[in-house]
Amino acid sequence: MPLLIHVVAWWLTGLYLGAAGLAPGDTIASAGRLAVTTVLVALCLLLLVWNGRSAGRGGRQRVAASSPGNDAEGRVVAGPGISDVRWLAILVGMAGLLMGRGAAGKRDQCAVLLQRALKADTVLASSTAVEARLLEVPRYERASRVEFMLEVPGFGTCQLSGRARFRNADSWLVDKSMLRAGAVAKINGHGTSGSSGFRVDNAKILSVRGGNALLRWRSSTGARIDSLFGTRAPLVRALLIAEQDDLPGDLRERFADAGLVHMLSVSGMHVGIIASALLTLGVGLRVSRRWLTPLTLLVVTFYVALLGFPAPAVRSGVMLGVLAIASQLQRPTHEWTALALGAVLPSSNPLVVLDLGWQLSVGGMAALIAARAMRRRLTTWARSPVQHAQTGQDKGSHGSVFAASMHNKLTRAVRFLALRKGFWGWILQEVFVGLIATVVTAPVIAWTFGRVSVVAPLSNIPGGMLVGLLQPALFLTLILSPFPALAQFVADATQPIMALLDLVADGAGRLPGAVLPVSPSLATAIGSGIALACVVRGTASQRIRRWWLTSFAVLVLTSWVSLVQGGSGVLELHVMDVGQGDALAIRTPRGRWVVMDAGPSWQKGDAGRRTVLPHLRRRGGEVALFVLSHAHEDHAGGAASVIRALKPLQWWEPAYAGTSPGYREALNAVATSGSLWRRARPGESMRLDGVTFTVLAPDPAWTAWQKNANETSVILRVDYGAHRFLLTGDAEAAEESWAIDYWGEDALRADVLKLGHHGSKTSSSDRFIDAVRPSVAVVSLGVGNRYGHPSPETLLKLLERHIPVLRTDREGDIIIRSNGTTLEVDAGGERWVPDQR
Repeated sequence: MPLLIHVVAWWLTGLYLGAAGLAPGDTIASAGRLAVTTVLVALCLLLLVWNGRSAGRGGRQRVAASSPGNDAEGRVVAGPGISDVRWLAILVGMAGLLMGRGAAGKRDQCAVLLQRALKADTVLASSTAVEARLLEVPRYERASRVEFMLEVPGFGTCQLSGRARFRNADSWLVDKSMLRAGAVAKINGHGTSGSSGFRVDNAKILSVRGGNALLRWRSSTGARIDSLFGTRAPLVRALLIAEQDDLPGDLRERFADAGLVHMLSVSGMHVGIIASALLTLGVGLRVSRRWLTPLTLLVVTFYVALLGFPAPAVRSGVMLGVLAIASQLQRPTHEWTALALGAVLPSSNPLVVLDLGWQLSVGGMAALIAARAMRRRLTTWARSPVQHAQTGQDKGSHGSVFAASMHNKLTRAVRFLALRKGFWGWILQEVFVGLIATVVTAPVIAWTFGRVSVVAPLSNIPGGMLVGLLQPALFLTLILSPFPALAQFVADATQPIMALLDLVADGAGRLPGAVLPVSPSLATAIGSGIALACVVRGTASQRIRRWWLTSFAVLVLTSWVSLVQGGSGVLELHVMDVGQGDALAIRTPRGRWVVMDAGPSWQKGDAGRRTVLPHLRRRGGEVALFVLSHAHEDHAGGAASVIRALKPLQWWEPAYAGTSPGYREALNAVATSGSLWRRARPGESMRLDGVTFTVLAPDPAWTAWQKNANETSVILRVDYGAHRFLLTGDAEAAEESWAIDYWGEDALRADVLKLGHHGSKTSSSDRFIDAVRPSVAVVSLGVGNRYGHPSPETLLKLLERHIPVLRTDREGDIIIRSNGTTLEVDAGGERWVPDQR
């Protein structure tokens, strides 16, 4: 492996450790990294000591053998060897650590300054203002991508990417024709920071000016894509201009289950496909090689600039440029060198190392190079003569004869696979490469998405072929967009390919055992990453065994830590998007579930079967408790499906007799499933995996006098560490008041509040909100529901108290995590940390 890659690897490791260190406002995903940073650094140093000694001696010997390095007495005089470069790499890593920490510190400080300015709804000083460059045309129905800018005297310019969610269309107090991509708007609202950048809720645009030509052009390109591709426009936007906001959630889930989710964003693969297509076209047109390569690089650079220089595309573009220039100069360049340069150039922004796209791009390419090296080793070994073990004539035990026989069979099988030619040889090669890429990127995928696709090595073969056909055609459509008739013809021709790609994703994801649900702890994810990094490093080493032994040792240590710790160590509240209804699930730190409600039912199905079951099964774990808040169909309609499939150990409900068909079916399912039935009473509690579930309402005496099932809703409080979650069903103002009088305000204080009755004005009274004082409120409801939920009056109460509201009709599924000290919200493709009150 070239020495450059050692220096670059330590530089990027230092950046990562510095950028991911614990700081105020960091997410849970980064908060725990401080605890394992010391272990990570110690392991890396041990690897250097263990693997560096023999490498250093080998380096000195090679220098002595290949150069006049002996002094007058015949002693070996070694010049700068591998060990010296390793120490240089460590120094570079320390510099990266300091730079990463500095960049993260400035980011955090900028977030604090922006929050202060927005909380006051004013500016920090007379010469400063909170401005945001609109990266897209703002929409009321979803968060809009922006780049916040703030000039602070004595500090400089704060510039943070993020999103703004506007109050309503009336909040645009400017000429709406000026609200275009690239414009700079002055805004205010309630700001919070997170891993996806800075976020502003309840934003209001006060003024707007100027514009950025490149962003405006990109926005107009998106508009042309919409007109050309119709219902498939969100997929084309993702593949061509890296806009994923409009991708349907079910499509993203299908591709994730099939291991094809990386194809939904412009990455190195897409840029490489376009470059290859341009080169092939140029050769077909007999363009001189002297001009073809520079023209291709120019077009690729222009395309990457149009995308806004995303890190994966930059990495691919740099690698293509390095290899192309080396070919033009007829100077061989190692793949690792090209990867090192492609990985390090985007790190001019030190925080890029925290970007998932960059991590997967660099990890995937490293896995590809490692897979090629492993296959070359395997092919070389298969072609070399070996000493066959004797099987029939050996004088020894039966066990030794059997072992020798199995060894011979295994050897013949490996030789057959390694030396296979033609179509099946190509298939075996692609499966092998895909398997290595899947394994190497598994820790990042598992940590981010909570799943690993087992079928990815197979599904990526047809998926990659289809994208290889589709991407150049889509790019051609973009080029032909000034000619509508031609562009529409090419766009129509791509429709069958996109349909076939969706069919591959859907079919692969439905295969039995296609998805492996996982819930790794931070130590497990990082330990697995270190182990696989050792495997990749070993493929470029002459002493591969020592690296693989290191990998095995790290995996053993990681498994031991995981067994001792048990589970992910994080509490999760999942608010599932089931339309106009409620379906919530609490996942304990050890991976067990407590489900509260299961959404509505309809003539031919229910939300339990369609949404809740797939959501829980994908993540794994048993259901310890099912809590039915009350007997209305929009909460109980899917309960029977969940009970029959998952058989919860206990069932709690308010025992208010109802006539809902879903409620009656749920009771029958409880009777046949063996679940323990219990009536929810104030003070009823259960402790599960360090989490306490306490019923605050309703009281049986209160329930007996009610005529509305909403007023008998179970109010459940969930306690974990320093945090509380309050889940209210459809409780209305009268039951809220009863709970305050019965328990007192301190008992209702919570960090997360699930709004009662879908945000109706009959719930969430001023007295109740002031007692709870949540840091974030969640409401479950259907898009454009006929009830007008959530009520403008309720939203205004929360707005006045600077409480951000998360809505399933806009965000989709919402997940709120707690490690006992830090809250993290994962909604609408964003992760952020709400203010602690």
